[in-house]
Amino acid sequence: MPSAVSLVTAPNESAASFWRTIEPYLTFLFSLSVFLIAFLIVLENRNPSRTVAWLIILNFLPIVGFIFYMLLGRNVRKRKLFRHKFISNAEVLKKLETAPSGMLDENDFWQYPHLASKRRLLNLMVNVSQSPFTLRNRSKILTNGDETFRQMIQDMSEAKHHIHFQFYIIRHDTTGQQFKQVLIDKAREGVKVRVIYDGVGSVRLDKRYITELKEAGVEVVTFFPVILPFLNNKLNYRNHRKIVIIDGKIGFVGGLNIGDEYLGKDTRYGFWRDSHVRLEGESVYLLQNIFLKDWFFVTEENIEGDSYYPSLIEEPGEELIQIASSGPDSDWESIWQMYFSIIATAQEKIYITSPYFVPDDSISMALKTAALSGLDVRILLPSRPDHQTVFWASRSYFQELLEAGVRFYLYQPGFVHAKILLVDGVVASIGTANMDIRSFQHNFEVNAIIYNSNSVYKLEEDFINDLMDSKELTLKEYKRRPWHHRILESVARLLSPLL
Repeated sequence: MPSAVSLVTAPNESAASFWRTIEPYLTFLFSLSVFLIAFLIVLENRNPSRTVAWLIILNFLPIVGFIFYMLLGRNVRKRKLFRHKFISNAEVLKKLETAPSGMLDENDFWQYPHLASKRRLLNLMVNVSQSPFTLRNRSKILTNGDETFRQMIQDMSEAKHHIHFQFYIIRHDTTGQQFKQVLIDKAREGVKVRVIYDGVGSVRLDKRYITELKEAGVEVVTFFPVILPFLNNKLNYRNHRKIVIIDGKIGFVGGLNIGDEYLGKDTRYGFWRDSHVRLEGESVYLLQNIFLKDWFFVTEENIEGDSYYPSLIEEPGEELIQIASSGPDSDWESIWQMYFSIIATAQEKIYITSPYFVPDDSISMALKTAALSGLDVRILLPSRPDHQTVFWASRSYFQELLEAGVRFYLYQPGFVHAKILLVDGVVASIGTANMDIRSFQHNFEVNAIIYNSNSVYKLEEDFINDLMDSKELTLKEYKRRPWHHRILESVARLLSPLL
């Protein structure tokens, strides 16, 4: 009669024998799957540095890398996900072109001899962004959260027909409650209020906040809600836009989200330095187009009517402004191309403010070439991180740019979050796009490009003031950094194409 020990041991031995038998087959299948994924990555003919980054991840973290690539890395998913967004974009643009706006095209640039040196830039922006230039505009730069939120709330409180409200992050803190109450009050007055928030950026937004808005008649939708974050093929494509449109006449765009931290009330970051712009005139039509395109994508509701593109009764001004948008639904990476072209056409100076600085090879080479040519190139960045990997990846680019003559300044009073590009005191870009690969290739972004106006001068004045609150980082100081900083930078740099 077999002993109790033998009865227990036999099944264990049988199971072990079974796994020993199938282990070579499982190893083969797993290796084959990794090889096939690597083969597919190479066949996609993507950016070489991005290809190498994915191959490194697959090599060192094969299972995790496989899952992340299937969810985040495949371009075919992007094309499939945004197929009907391409269609809606063309339809809404056709509607926009028939609006009584008097928009400009490249044949009208002769009227602006002071922009003669920027003719190539103007032509590029017409061709790649599907966004015409507008002339009848007035803009106002809003510096930091206090000024921006106060102006937004005042204009929203005076809305008569509609409020379109779109943000990457909405908090349910004191600031968020203040905006919620304005939206509720206007909806109860009969104003049409529509809200879009991003599913990842606002993942912590209290459900009661949304419920209260909906109960008051506000239409609220989530852009790509993420129910299972690690099993969602939409995780990589985020709507990073911050747009407010009031009655089709007033628009806001810039770097600020909705929350107390953007007023400097979060002790982790301290003072929050940011910029927004208030627009009146024809440029608001373009912001409206972007919002309604996103609304159609989320809801499949096509919003039409002259009330959304009202005629300009009063002359708002004569500022040349373009609204550039880009995202996974774009045929061209228009904001990246716009940044590159603005930098490449600079003749005297290039000033950049960005919380995240992860340039691709083209932007990096354009900056080095400008500095080596004798131009004044200055880049303002945070001195403290809010996202560690991006922070260290940014610093991995410092040495090569410092050696070329680019000057870096680290903001000291708190956290700088503005996204500004200034060239020659003539052209300025302000909006939601950071100077990084994620904003160029993955996020939905929107920037206002302003030409030769008082707003350009105000942004440059703010930049100079920010430099006074910053510490310049010299090449000598950078080379003396601790050894563990070098390691963090190198590791983050390898991942930078995927950030």
